[in-house]
Amino acid sequence: MELKQFSAFQDDASREGVLFFYSGYFSQNIVSAMADAVRHRLKFQATQAITLRKVFSTFVEMSQNIVHYSADPLTDRTANDNELRSGAVSLGQQGDSYFVACGNPVLRDEVPALKEKIDRVLVMSADEIKQAYREKLRSESDPASKGAGLGLLTLARDAKRPIHYAFEKLPDDTRVFFYLKAVI
Repeated sequence: MELKQFSAFQDDASREGVLFFYSGYFSQNIVSAMADAVRHRLKFQATQAITLRKVFSTFVEMSQNIVHYSADPLTDRTANDNELRSGAVSLGQQGDSYFVACGNPVLRDEVPALKEKIDRVLVMSADEIKQAYREKLRSESDPASKGAGLGLLTLARDAKRPIHYAFEKLPDDTRVFFYLKAVI
């Protein structure tokens, strides 16, 4: 990337309110370092404690999902430790709201199940989300999940409005690009 393109990218990001952006390979160590930077940035802006917690939680959740589920791994896809997978995450502010967006490739055949999970959460009321969250805490985790299965519920619980998602075809025909955004 030449200076002109880099400068245009930086100007576009600034104009869109982007406070933090990372694209590349994610690992637990990288997520931890990014989370530390995000926490300091939000504290520096004197973000209210409840908002800071929600933005931080959303940022970490989205970054962790890339580590666990991106279909572009440098490590074995079935690994549970020392995973290294590609994606992108962004944090920004527009007016009195923050947004966190992420994207990563997923296998095409995983899309229907992912879409179903998200759509199920999108039709829930705030009370139903809280109830489902509490129930998930008490139940055994989904064997297909690398976490407690609370991710989408956490995002929906903390967001001001429904989370947004989209899929875009990738040239290799076995994967699609998954995009997810939450406004806090």
